[in-house]
Amino acid sequence: MVELIKQGVYLLNGTEVRMDAAGMPAPDEAREKTITYGILRSHDVDGSKGKKMRIKFDAMMSHDITYVGIIQTARASGLEKFPLPYAMTNCHNSLCAVGGTINEDDHVFGLSAAKKYGGIYVPANQAVIHQYAREAMVKCGNMILGSDSHTRYGSLGNMGVGEGGGELVKQLLKNTWDINAPEVVLVWLEGAPRKGVGPHDVAISLVKATFESGCVKNKVLEFAGPGVKNLPIDFRNGIDIMTTETTCLSSIWVTDDEVKHHYEIHNRPQDFKELQPGDVAYYDMMIKIDLSKQESMIALPFHPSNAFTIHELQANPVEILKAVEEDAKKRYGDKVDCHLVDKVVDGKVQADQGIIAGCSGGTYDNLSAAAAIMKGASIGNDYFTMSAYPQSIPVFMATTRNGIAEELLEAGVVIKPAFCGPCFGAGDVPSNNGLSIRHTTRNFPNREGSKPGQGQISLVALMDARSIAATAANGGVITAATDVDYTDEHKKYEFDARIYERRVFNGYEKEDLNQALKYGPNIKDWPTMYPLQENMLIELAAVIHDPVTTTDELIPSGETSSYRSNPLKLSEFALSRRVPEYVGISKRIQSEDLARREGKVSENIANALAQVGASAENTSFGSCVFANRPGDGSAREQAASCQKVLGGDANICYEYATKRYRSNCINWGIVPFTIAKETEFNYVPGDFVFVPGLRAAILEGKEEIDAKVITKDGVKDIHLFFQNLTADERQILADGCLMNYYKNKK
Repeated sequence: MVELIKQGVYLLNGTEVRMDAAGMPAPDEAREKTITYGILRSHDVDGSKGKKMRIKFDAMMSHDITYVGIIQTARASGLEKFPLPYAMTNCHNSLCAVGGTINEDDHVFGLSAAKKYGGIYVPANQAVIHQYAREAMVKCGNMILGSDSHTRYGSLGNMGVGEGGGELVKQLLKNTWDINAPEVVLVWLEGAPRKGVGPHDVAISLVKATFESGCVKNKVLEFAGPGVKNLPIDFRNGIDIMTTETTCLSSIWVTDDEVKHHYEIHNRPQDFKELQPGDVAYYDMMIKIDLSKQESMIALPFHPSNAFTIHELQANPVEILKAVEEDAKKRYGDKVDCHLVDKVVDGKVQADQGIIAGCSGGTYDNLSAAAAIMKGASIGNDYFTMSAYPQSIPVFMATTRNGIAEELLEAGVVIKPAFCGPCFGAGDVPSNNGLSIRHTTRNFPNREGSKPGQGQISLVALMDARSIAATAANGGVITAATDVDYTDEHKKYEFDARIYERRVFNGYEKEDLNQALKYGPNIKDWPTMYPLQENMLIELAAVIHDPVTTTDELIPSGETSSYRSNPLKLSEFALSRRVPEYVGISKRIQSEDLARREGKVSENIANALAQVGASAENTSFGSCVFANRPGDGSAREQAASCQKVLGGDANICYEYATKRYRSNCINWGIVPFTIAKETEFNYVPGDFVFVPGLRAAILEGKEEIDAKVITKDGVKDIHLFFQNLTADERQILADGCLMNYYKNKK
């Protein structure tokens, strides 16, 4: 169904793929004819066709886990007003009951900031962040930057990029998003999906084919081909939003009458324009997807790429589920007792919960198909439960008017307001060892409510809404929607803008600097962060050898997000579900550094520096995390800022899983070291790494340095890299963080 062609290809007139380069223009020349480069170059302030790009975006999006910290950082850095449309939605902490008044305090702060600086404020439960963008913010040919990793609107002709809060701060201060000119991957769609196949089936297959190899990492996926016309907008959106899980940089699709219709029904026909590649466009590789061969899929714990067809699972359930149990054992040891094979009853896999929610699941078409499949059926009164979350009030109203909500409710499905919580563990958390099947974006470890340190584990599998509905109608027995007969006779979606006109505060270009910001008691300023000194001494506070370490492990999601506006409180949760001792170790290291700054050098620091002949006066001291490949997942900057708040000065790894996490580290003054793949890192917490002359090396443009590892067994050599840093990023690291960088520029 998905074929990877790992060589460059040419696309002629948008219709003919050619692998033979004979007579074709040079790749660098023809890459400029892609839709991707047409958009990127038009947003590059340098206006050149160089290997570096400095991008200014047309609009920005944030939700209520991130916007308070972004605004607080921007204020401390000299914010005057919002220079571009900036929408703040309230869809992540609107139902989380932890934290007293914290959630609503942040929402009030967001509205006050929108009034003061000229922002767009979307009240709680009106829409999930990405659906509001689709309905009100996207424009063909534009670019949107979001502080959420699933910022993807390519199916509507608008390139979306998910980054950490620091990159949004830069845009608010009229600076740029700096990237290397990316490679572009042609995603060529052919055929048409069978009845019962939905967007999550295609998306899961795409992630399975690309994630592990990293073949599309930091590249842009460009969708074209004759199969595009066979996909409704909601189907395209559902595939597009999941491209984040491939680790690509962004996505874009050709646009057609279907996209034009989207803009027309959303009362913005002027924002549509046709996007097609030029006459001869070059792509660095190609992914061919035959939609007609797509089957119903299930992605088992603990990643969307751990995928099988539902028929494969049905044919061999014990062996497949046992492999997941073994994976859990490797991850958690004796902390949890995973019993997934117990879900096999009489040879069939029994789910405990079904969820259709969020930016990927709660679309009108998904809910319409689910209702058609479940019409006249019942989820019953046993252990299986099911919830559906329409992704916006306009979608909710349409499901109500067209009988969809009624049919779901009659079947026993609980309908809840627009909310992202099920995706990260703040809503509909399954019982311990419960198997939840979800049309949401992720099923990472330490997510959806898992607390392995307390013996609690959520087992989440991703499926399309259609197969979830087929499963629910079959008493919770995992069922492929392609195996059931149904007819969806509901009306096509019609958008009603009135609720947004009445409830959304649109203050863009209407800023009132006399307005006061409204603070709740949990909203705190960032603590003092210090510049990099001449040398660096770091103590390993955590060493993780998992293949990938997600941002949900670096800073857990769920109830911890209630403290997202209080840096000190939130940092208490750093690595709590993966390395519980990390916070205590980091705090001890930080206290030693604060004492050092007052002239009281601890025996720990003195002994380490004595072994390399260095002075405590000109040597920064902080904590460090080693992980093989950290940062897969969310764009939440707290994965890095919490490390910094606890005194983190550097990370060491073989490779950063995503650009956005590496960017977050840089913006918070954490030096993003890497080591060569052949380097063995056999060191443990309590060992030190001494990096002489680091400040000068960073500012002088060097990209590697010799360092020393100080262990109980003596001093050993290590070679560290800090490559591909811009001049601004080097200064940010030297200054200690982005806020210090802007303060020093005043």
